[in-house]
Order: sequence, then C-alpha cells, then structure tokens
Amino acid sequence: MVPEWTVVLAYYNEVDYLTTTLASLDAQTLKPFRLILVDNASDDGSAEIARDAAAAMQGVEVTHLFEAQPGKIHALETANPHITTPFVAFTDADTFYPPDYLATAAQAFAAGGERIVAVMATDVTDPADGPAALAKRRHNQRVSRLWPKQTHTGGYGQCFRTQAYIAAGGYTHAHWPYVLMDHEIMERVLAHGDAIYPYDLWCVPSPRRSDRTRVRWTLAERLLYHFTPHGAKNWYFYRFLGPRLARRRLTHLNLREKTWKAET
Repeated sequence: MVPEWTVVLAYYNEVDYLTTTLASLDAQTLKPFRLILVDNASDDGSAEIARDAAAAMQGVEVTHLFEAQPGKIHALETANPHITTPFVAFTDADTFYPPDYLATAAQAFAAGGERIVAVMATDVTDPADGPAALAKRRHNQRVSRLWPKQTHTGGYGQCFRTQAYIAAGGYTHAHWPYVLMDHEIMERVLAHGDAIYPYDLWCVPSPRRSDRTRVRWTLAERLLYHFTPHGAKNWYFYRFLGPRLARRRLTHLNLREKTWKAET
C-alpha cells in the first residue's frame, strides 16, 4: 500500500521528550505513513534516540535528514522536497499524539472534500479527557466558526493537503523569518481553501515554556490579527507585523531557546 500521509518532525536537543513523541507516532492506527525526521544539529543525543526509535517502527517509512543551519524554519524547509504524499502533518518533538490522530485527520479531509486544505488539531492539557481539555476543544470549535480564515492552533497540530501547502510556498525562511510562523503559513495556505477543527482531533504539547516574552506577539497585535479581514492579511503580516517583530528581534531562532532549562 502506498502511503497517503507524511509526518514531519524537526527536532533540536529534545532528548527528554523525543522518545515519548516518537512512540505516540509509532502507535498510530493509520499505517503505512512516511516519517521525515530532521535533526537541526542536536548535540545531546537526540539523533541517536531518533534513529533507534525509527528502526523499531512498523509500517512507517522513515527518512532521516540533517540541517546544520540553526532554526526550525530551516529544518522544515529541508523537509519540503521530500513531501510527496497527498497529505502532510507537522508535529513537534515534545508533543503526544493519540493513536487515532492521523486517522481522524484523514476522515476530516475525506468528509470535507477538496475545499478543505487544512485540518487542525486542538492543543489540550493532560488529562486529555478532563474538563479543561474538553472545554478547549469546544472553544476551538466556536472560534474557528467565527474566524474561519485564521489559525487557532500552533505548528504542533497542523495537517495540510500537500498540493495546497506546496502551492502556498511551504515553510520557508524567505517568506517569514520570525516567530508566529505557524500563523503566517496559514495565511498563505488558506488562500487555496478552507480549514476545519474537528472536535476529536487533539494533541498534548508540553507545557514547559513558561516565559513566552521572546516568542509571542502583543495583545494589540493579536487583536488586530483577529479583526483584520482575510483579504488584508498580507498587509497585516508583511507590512505591519513583520517589521514590528523585526524591530523586537523576535526571529524564529527564539524558538530554539530552551529558557525552561535555566529556570530549573
């Protein structure tokens, strides 16, 4: 059987989380699929963990890539030429994905038809069936209907129709070298169709980053994002937000900073 899905996972020094994340991907009920692992120059043994875990996987075609240039955007760009299946899921190395994650996303694409170019997962806290997690899933259902041409999920939970992702230009440093790249990519992808947020599609990212001052936008920038029409989103990102992030030096390299290690 020819895989219809590719899963992309870029990692940098994720020795504390990578084993659990890869185990959750290996447990997927939708198989076969292709897994692209991109080592962004780790020096903590993460690459060895990735290779050992991948070698034990069943029903998963694994490609190991290496990107020496620091920054997740460079790692994801390295993966782009290797994405040849109809659908692609972007994942994070510190996130748990339930066994039906890919199957649920595939069902959502099939039910929505060709107009659906992105199927997005809600990030929830552990326990995944607890009140807070269920409330977050209901919240994303509501806001995604109010603002259908925006993103309400981070890069850990993005699934794309590959044709639309490639037509949009994909994750590339040339398009967007700043933080919030998961929001910016959606602006380009949504020019090719619609996104949906299935209630049953969720994942559990690590809550480890408590200081987000180096990776986030201001309240005013966030509000303006929500109330800027989709037709004006190019202005918002490339003429308004981009220059502001540049002045504050909020580049994608800030995502590489593991500030929580200094806190412990």
